[in-house]
Amino acid sequence: MLEALGYKVEDLVPYIDWNYFFFAWGIPARFASAAGVHDCPACRAAWLGGFSPEERGRAAEAQRLMDEARCLLGAWRDRQCAAAFALLPAWSEGNDICVLPAEGSRGVSHNAGQMRLPMLRQQVPGANGCCLSLADYISPVQPAASSDVRNLPPENVLGLFAASFCEADAAAEAEDEEKYGQMLCQTLKDRLAEATAEKLHEDVRRIYWAYAPEERLVMPELFAAKYRGIRPAVGYPSLPDQSIIFLIDRLLPFSQIGVRLTENGMMQPHASVAGLMLSHPAAEYFSVGQIDGSQLADYAARRGMAQEQLRKYFFRNISSL
Repeated sequence: MLEALGYKVEDLVPYIDWNYFFFAWGIPARFASAAGVHDCPACRAAWLGGFSPEERGRAAEAQRLMDEARCLLGAWRDRQCAAAFALLPAWSEGNDICVLPAEGSRGVSHNAGQMRLPMLRQQVPGANGCCLSLADYISPVQPAASSDVRNLPPENVLGLFAASFCEADAAAEAEDEEKYGQMLCQTLKDRLAEATAEKLHEDVRRIYWAYAPEERLVMPELFAAKYRGIRPAVGYPSLPDQSIIFLIDRLLPFSQIGVRLTENGMMQPHASVAGLMLSHPAAEYFSVGQIDGSQLADYAARRGMAQEQLRKYFFRNISSL
């Protein structure tokens, strides 16, 4: 199953996690509550009054930034953010996730139409005492090649997603705009791309994949990932190899939402995100951590790439020893 969707900016505003917006500006999380203050003089004054005299200057800065962000969102309210997802029959073999590409995918491996997504295993046991791999959340039972994902157990399905702030109708955001204005636009676009992924994931869980049709979460619960399953994006600690983006693009062509990849695997436009969706009820986020030379060799063999080539994609996770 491959689907492309569009969401209006005004419908995505509730899905923006403002903590990350303020973090991008170096403003501490305690000031992010400016996003929830009612826009009347009394409420604004009461919110500012809740901070010490030493902190009110920074709080006022957060308030001004929020005002400008709201103004920009108002101007963009009718713009579209694009999203796409794929739900594919899948199974695990060791640390690899094997998938059966859907019609519309751009290529498959030589192995009977399968494509492998090699995963890395956590190097230090987590709180549960286990060293996790994302492949652990996929069933090892191989489904039939003719399987319809709607008839498969959720653990035999791998979800893929991509989301982007559409640039087609705004390709010429004034190049000579002041640096502050450019940064405001970019940080807000980045948040809208993430908000699109959040909204898409909710719709997939409740409607398209429908493994959690009764889910009813409020925004703080969504931001805290209280839903069933996880949505690790490429570059996340549990999916650190940026080169995996090329495999996802083959299974879920990003071109359908106006996104292309650079030779280093960066998504263009910049305000774009892509990754996996896993439904397993025990799925949790984790950090792979540092891998040693033997593990890099094993991963490179499974990935079908030279070790030195792979180093540039996730060098921070490769031990120099």
